[in-house]
Amino acid sequence: MLINADLTQPVTVHGSSLEWIASPAAGVDRKMLYREGAEVARATSIVRYAKGSAFPAHVHTGGEEILVLDGTFQDEHGDYPAGSYFRNPPGTSHSPAAAEGCTIFVRLWQHRAGDGAQIVRRPGEGDALAPRPGVAEAIRLFEDGAERVVLETWQPAAAVETANPRGLELLVVSGSARIGAELLTAQSWLRWPPGLPLTATAGDDGAVVWIKDAPLHHPDILKIPA
Repeated sequence: MLINADLTQPVTVHGSSLEWIASPAAGVDRKMLYREGAEVARATSIVRYAKGSAFPAHVHTGGEEILVLDGTFQDEHGDYPAGSYFRNPPGTSHSPAAAEGCTIFVRLWQHRAGDGAQIVRRPGEGDALAPRPGVAEAIRLFEDGAERVVLETWQPAAAVETANPRGLELLVVSGSARIGAELLTAQSWLRWPPGLPLTATAGDDGAVVWIKDAPLHHPDILKIPA
C-alpha cells in the first residue's frame, strides 16, 4: 500500500475529512496520512481507540512516536492524557489500550539506526523556548541533532514563518491556520520537502501545532523486513 509516498512532493491532508478505517484490533480505527507497506508499514496515522478497546501486545521493531490528541491513552507503563508525547525506540514493547477512549497521532518505522532515546512528556512538559514572532508559547519535546520536535501555540491571526532546511511535518492539534489557499483545522497534517519555507496565518482563535524539523527519510532509517 502506498499513500502519499512521494517524499519529494509537498502534501497536505485534512484528517478531519478522512474516513476511519478499521484496524485488525476491534474498536481501533485509523486515518492513514502516509503509508508505505502492508500491515507492517512505514506510516503516519491518526488512530482512534473506542472506549474499552485495546491492541495486542507488540514490539516496535522500527520505533514509534505518539502525540495524544484527546482522551487518555494507556499501556502497562502508565496513563497518557491529551497533550502527552512519547517516543518508543526500536525494540520496546507495550500493550496499548484506552479505557475511556482516545485519539492519537502516531508515526511508525520512521526511527533511524541508533535512535534509542525513550522519551515521555506529560502535558506541558518539555523545554520552554523563547517564542518567535507570532508564537505565544513554544515547548521543545525532543531534539538530538538529527531532528527537532516542538509544540507551539500560535497567536490569533498572527503570521508565522518557519524555515525548512531539512524537511518539515506539521499537525494542527487545535484551532486553525491558513497556508496559501488551504485552511488547516484540527487533524490537518502537512509534509513538505526541504527548501520550501512555511508561511502561515493563524485563525482568529489561534492554533496549537506540532512541528517536526527533520529529514523526511533519514539516510539511516531502519529497514522494514521483507
